[in-house]
Amino acid sequence: MFRAEHIDVVPALVGSGEFDALLTQGQTVSVAQSPLNNSLALFVAPAKNEPSPRSSEEQPIYFANVDKPPSSERRLFITDTLVIFSAFRKFINNAKGRSPEWLQSDETLSVLRKLAIDYVTFIRECWVHASQPITRPEGALQLSSDHYRSLYTCFSLFVVLYLPEPGYEQAPVGDDLMEWLNTHFIEPSTEEGDHLSALDKPWADETFWPYLTRAVLRGLTKASSFFLDILSNHPSEELVPIAEILIPIIQSQPRLQNFNTERDFATAHRRWKDKVKALRVDLDRVPEDKRFDEFENWWDRLSDIVGVLEGRSDTLKRVCDDLGADWKEVCVAWGIFVDPRLRRQDLPDVAADVLADLPPDPTSLEDNIHAALFGARVGEALEHAFDLDPWLSAHMSDLMEPLSLLDNTLEEDSDLSQRDFYILSYAEYLQSDPALWRITIDYMYSCGEIGKRHGDEVLLHVPLRLHEQSVNSGTAERIRAGDVVGTLKDVNESCMQFRREAVRRTVCKIAAQTFIQERNYGLAASYCTSAENWTGLGRIVDHVLEEYVKHGTGPFLEHASAIAPIIQALGNRPEVNGVFYHRMVFAVRYAQLHELLTRQDFVDAAAALVAIFYEELAPSSWWALVLCDSVELLEHEAKLLFTSSQASLLLRRLEDVVTKSSQGGSSEYLSLLSRTINGDEEAAFRHLRTVRLALARYFARCTVLNA
Repeated sequence: MFRAEHIDVVPALVGSGEFDALLTQGQTVSVAQSPLNNSLALFVAPAKNEPSPRSSEEQPIYFANVDKPPSSERRLFITDTLVIFSAFRKFINNAKGRSPEWLQSDETLSVLRKLAIDYVTFIRECWVHASQPITRPEGALQLSSDHYRSLYTCFSLFVVLYLPEPGYEQAPVGDDLMEWLNTHFIEPSTEEGDHLSALDKPWADETFWPYLTRAVLRGLTKASSFFLDILSNHPSEELVPIAEILIPIIQSQPRLQNFNTERDFATAHRRWKDKVKALRVDLDRVPEDKRFDEFENWWDRLSDIVGVLEGRSDTLKRVCDDLGADWKEVCVAWGIFVDPRLRRQDLPDVAADVLADLPPDPTSLEDNIHAALFGARVGEALEHAFDLDPWLSAHMSDLMEPLSLLDNTLEEDSDLSQRDFYILSYAEYLQSDPALWRITIDYMYSCGEIGKRHGDEVLLHVPLRLHEQSVNSGTAERIRAGDVVGTLKDVNESCMQFRREAVRRTVCKIAAQTFIQERNYGLAASYCTSAENWTGLGRIVDHVLEEYVKHGTGPFLEHASAIAPIIQALGNRPEVNGVFYHRMVFAVRYAQLHELLTRQDFVDAAAALVAIFYEELAPSSWWALVLCDSVELLEHEAKLLFTSSQASLLLRRLEDVVTKSSQGGSSEYLSLLSRTINGDEEAAFRHLRTVRLALARYFARCTVLNA
């Protein structure tokens, strides 16, 4: 139901009827199963396990999932039941510090029962909605109303058998089971009753006695009394008084909920049984030749009803078989008539006896789940539940674990408990719809270390849709200001919720790397900061500085201004220091220098240039470039822009560059200048001689003016 019967890939890997031709070429279609979920990779591969010559030709790889993605109404079901699951997990997690006895306390069991009933209530609402004959614009439902009805019957039976009201764990279970049976498997039908009540002589109809017998079996007192009362018009003088005696017996059958103690119930039931025995005596006194009417042997029919009331197991089984009832009806009626004090812990023995004669329907997963739950075979129940719907096995096992119904030993092949196995299996099904990743990780992170590893992988592979952020100017500004937005924000919040800090930082690193490839260094730097990836932030600064070398002033100014807001944010963090931070400050200040030069704001430009050297912001590899920028300022004719001491500082830096380059350090001091001017080392020295000449002229001007 949830697995795709076949997978279509478009465009086709191999055209229709062309597979044999592919084999003749020594190739075939291969498939690989993901170790993390139910997804598959399909691709063309060599037909034999032989090394094939390498080819630069790209081969398509198709990714598909064997699970059918949930449709809109199924997604609503999944999303809404997550609320109950989350509340339940929160309650269990808060209880971890408590004693084991607390989990079995009435207070705890009341909470578990309440949450389990919430599941049942919601499933019922889905079943009712799916049953409505309305036009559905989105098309036919992915899962029929019968499917939700099956979930409803199974989960409600689990609650009846394993989560009774606190204090009633040792109480007789018959009435609760009968209520469950009458709620979910209605017999006899209302239509049959309406048909019979409209007849003048309903006993003449072939459905009369089966209807009456079924009504008695199901504890339908009003329907039973009504049709027994109709027998007052029966022509048999022997039948009428017996029917009159039977009516008050049926109406007075003791029910556990009407008594304060089980002892009172048992006493009342013994007295009631005495009345039934007396009726049997009266019934046996009817002469053989008076037991028939013109239609059939009414005595046999009435004897069967009395036999059921007497609690005769053989009569009960035979009557149910004659009525076409299944094993469930026998087991439930057993707890009402044969053993009215039947307890939950004794029910499996009764179920085993009944199922030996009336096995469950092998074609019905629902019926097999019921049988396993009746028989206390919870492992088998979960197996069938998984086949019916992974949702059912996951949420039933989640409730079973704190009730100590599951074996705590880990599976040898998976190192998972039963509960974690079914929860993770359900989470794998959810992965068929990538949009459900938030719900998927909620289930995964509830499954110990293995579940955490699976959840981490989901978070690391969530599509971040970063391109949408980079083209949205408003979003980009918020990111530069330190906000984490969009899908990444959701991932970030999930990491915080489940305390997956390492994953959060890795995701931010992935986002940063993506933006680096797009040369969007501002957003990349913001995400590196969020990840506290200072090494990566240093590499981004290098990329920004490289923009100046490769592409010139314009692109450099744009990228440097994008990372500028981060400096202020980092300045308030005492743990942030090191070379990368000084390089970032240099990149921004150097960009400001060029912006001043572009605006011909030479006074401020001179101050900015000198400050870069005074504050020792510039790496030694950039000294030559900064010095070359000073030529325009040194040769400014309107006024002297540097003091003598500032000019001397420039001269000392020039001497450092020339001297160390001449002593074998040219790769460190001249390589960036050489790349910027597209020249060799000699060309770089010529530019430095221009700086020296500008400084000489500047000092000469200073001497003349001072004289």
